[in-house]
Amino acid sequence: MKPALHRGPLTRLGDLSETRYWVYFLLFPSLILLLLVVAYPTLYGFVISVREMRLTRPALNGWVGAKHYVAMMSDRVFWISLKNTAIWVAAAIAIEVTLGFIAAVSLNRNVPGTKLFGVLILLPYFLPNVVAGHMWALLLDPRLGVINDLLVRSGVLSTYKAWFADPATALAATILVEAWHGFPFFALLFLAGLKGIPEDLYKAAAVDGAGPVRQFQLITVPMLRTVITAAIILRVISLVNSPDLLLVLTGGGPGNATQVLSLYAFQTAYREFNFGYAGALSVVMFVILMVFATLYIRFTRVSKE
Repeated sequence: MKPALHRGPLTRLGDLSETRYWVYFLLFPSLILLLLVVAYPTLYGFVISVREMRLTRPALNGWVGAKHYVAMMSDRVFWISLKNTAIWVAAAIAIEVTLGFIAAVSLNRNVPGTKLFGVLILLPYFLPNVVAGHMWALLLDPRLGVINDLLVRSGVLSTYKAWFADPATALAATILVEAWHGFPFFALLFLAGLKGIPEDLYKAAAVDGAGPVRQFQLITVPMLRTVITAAIILRVISLVNSPDLLLVLTGGGPGNATQVLSLYAFQTAYREFNFGYAGALSVVMFVILMVFATLYIRFTRVSKE
């Protein structure tokens, strides 16, 4: 009778790798990391939103239920921030998608200098938001700004203008800065999508008499639908959640003219130390993004492809 072989940990691990449970074993570390980095902060944000958490008045801390959400309904700054967020995101996305398409189509043509042009286009996206914000604050400075000087010398303006200090122009100026900084993101994704479209489709369309416009409508846009949908959703999430550029350029002013939800939540938490109300604002942003992503995917029907 042969002695039983000793089954060590490596042997048992080898047996496990032959079963269908192996994939769950491999995913377990990533799942733990995801729970710690994403799930826990998200759930804790919901908990904070129904509690009073003021660092300056700890005696008030405790469960308050829907108090913060009720207070939002009569909060004038909240409604201004909500409107500005919609304008900020919609205008920036429209400009960035348009510029991204133009840049991607230009880079997709095999002409001399395309690589250098591509590097120059991607440069704005490599800059951190804080660096880009300070750079444009200097370029548009009402006293020393180069752009103001060029506009005055060319006769477009009669005098230097404080673009970020005027409520009539502050939001538009910040949108243009954000669009300049963000359009390479779309250019890069659209260019990758264009590289995956077979050239034979365009040749067949040309034989059938379709011009460049019809080819763009019938081939380019449908083939890039998935890329466009994913890029817009990711960019909307980034714009809604990133107040750093506005924090550098305007701080939400003048007079809440550039106040958006993410910046309002940030200032509520770290200036007023009212983490409960800031948490409620964050939950509202989370719900808005979830609803937008769901409706947008259904509207584009990208999940049925």
